[in-house]
Amino acid sequence: MADFLAGKVIVVTGAGRGIGRAVALGCAAEGASVVVNDYGVSVDGSEPSSEVADAVAQEIRDAGGQAVPCADSVTTLAGGHRIVQTAVDAYARVDGVVCVAGILRERMLFNMAEDEWDPVIETHLKGTFTVFRAASAVMRKAGGGALIGFTSGNHAGSVSQANYSAAKGGIVSLVRSAALGLGKYGITANAVAPVARTRMSANVPFDMAEMGEPEDVAPLVAYLLSDAARDVTGQIYTVAGRRIAVWNQPQEIRSMYGEEPWTAESIAKRLPEAIGVETMPMIAKLAAYTQATEERKATKTEQPGQPAQPGQEGAAS
Repeated sequence: MADFLAGKVIVVTGAGRGIGRAVALGCAAEGASVVVNDYGVSVDGSEPSSEVADAVAQEIRDAGGQAVPCADSVTTLAGGHRIVQTAVDAYARVDGVVCVAGILRERMLFNMAEDEWDPVIETHLKGTFTVFRAASAVMRKAGGGALIGFTSGNHAGSVSQANYSAAKGGIVSLVRSAALGLGKYGITANAVAPVARTRMSANVPFDMAEMGEPEDVAPLVAYLLSDAARDVTGQIYTVAGRRIAVWNQPQEIRSMYGEEPWTAESIAKRLPEAIGVETMPMIAKLAAYTQATEERKATKTEQPGQPAQPGQEGAAS
């Protein structure tokens, strides 16, 4: 056991598996008392069970740490309150919350149903809000604390995960808003965008050259929860294996002014040269992936004894 988080009480949602589990174990190994929260659902958010939270809490206790399980859902204000209250009841305080809980329901935007959109937004975005809200009220009275949301590189856009991407983008803005509004109370707010092998990353279409493991994420989270990071707020960090990176902050970069009120025609004449457009990195990445896929298909088709199989190339639902 180390002591980087000695004396702190940390709540981790989605802590039953994958990155959440690694974060919970990592925080405990650094000396924190941990509330292990997990609703215990499958990747799509179905079949809830409390067993996974119980198992991780027991794993921490078996290693000599302090932990209590909590199986409440993050998707309601009442659930978020109970999760944070579990920490207060067990340890009389809460110093940090880490919101990892999430589900996936993939579908192309033109086919996405309401019951595929709403649960993803509720779990990721609303689930971060409910826990942040409850925790920040306790932290405000205590004079400080740390809020950590989990986003994704997909907050920059996704082909078949518009719901997930929108939720992750919302978490980024929520974190920045929390950093702005809660700084005067000694509360920091940051986001982590992990690149790691989990149930939710199993179907990522792109080849991830820097795909790490869940355990690679825990040290960065522990740092952001610690006193060493008390002046770090409003940031987005990627951790991919041994690489850690910080994302840029959004801001206007070019502008143009008109001598007369704008019309569509005058904008069309001036905008392309005056301010232009900003390249969307994901479009270039998608184009490269599509080209590589087509080249692989062509190579396979040309191989003797490997005829093309029309209709089996695959399509997004």
